[in-house]
Amino acid sequence: MVDRHFFEPDLADLYDYFHPWDSSPQNDFYLDLVLGSPAVLDVGCGTGLILRTARERGHTGRLVGLDPAGAMLAVGRRDRGDIAWVRGDLLRGPYDEPGRGPFAGGFDLVMMSGHAFQVFTSDEELRAVLAAVRRALAPGGRFVFETRDPAARGWRAWDPERVRTVRGPGGRRATCVHRLREVRGDLVTFTGDYVLEGWAEPVVSRSTLRFLDAAALDGFLAGAGLAVQERYGDWDRTPPTATSTEIITVAGPA
Repeated sequence: MVDRHFFEPDLADLYDYFHPWDSSPQNDFYLDLVLGSPAVLDVGCGTGLILRTARERGHTGRLVGLDPAGAMLAVGRRDRGDIAWVRGDLLRGPYDEPGRGPFAGGFDLVMMSGHAFQVFTSDEELRAVLAAVRRALAPGGRFVFETRDPAARGWRAWDPERVRTVRGPGGRRATCVHRLREVRGDLVTFTGDYVLEGWAEPVVSRSTLRFLDAAALDGFLAGAGLAVQERYGDWDRTPPTATSTEIITVAGPA
């Protein structure tokens, strides 16, 4: 099930206001990878900000943004028509082409940014997704993603709440309030209350993310025929430490 944040047009239109380019150093990290890769599949691309920026910076190859939420893709499509925006997922492939099936081969880079990897909350789902990633990679291709390091307990930032306010469409005031709802094993559930000046009431989105440590990640990757090539603890490509908040992984066919 796609979080309400992503499939509802009003919330999709707010996404880039809460996540502009300079809001995270991850954007420049992934942009460098995209610019160096002739064929890129961005899984869970959302509004496709990284792909759109890559095109603006001169990328002339194949860029595919894959997301199950049509509302998010519509934001990207409004900005650039020279990127393949595909509503679908790794397991079923494009929803609008039911006979096509999942992606198979051809991508030099498969990426999941914005902690998209953490939405896969069961072992079965994660194994299937990683097998699909492996099939989508060209020989020598790379799979790059990041997860929050559970040792840093990043969910504490949502307890009791985290409030952000920005200027949204037309300069209207927009506010998001994240609240921690439950921590059960490696699954963390939180809500986001969104308010835009002029709305009659807030819109609430509920999300559950999985926090896996490096050892668990490596086990799932190996099971899919993928091997870790590089691992970082921060976006400046420094190695992981005891205080790292991210587990940034570059993997490839084993």
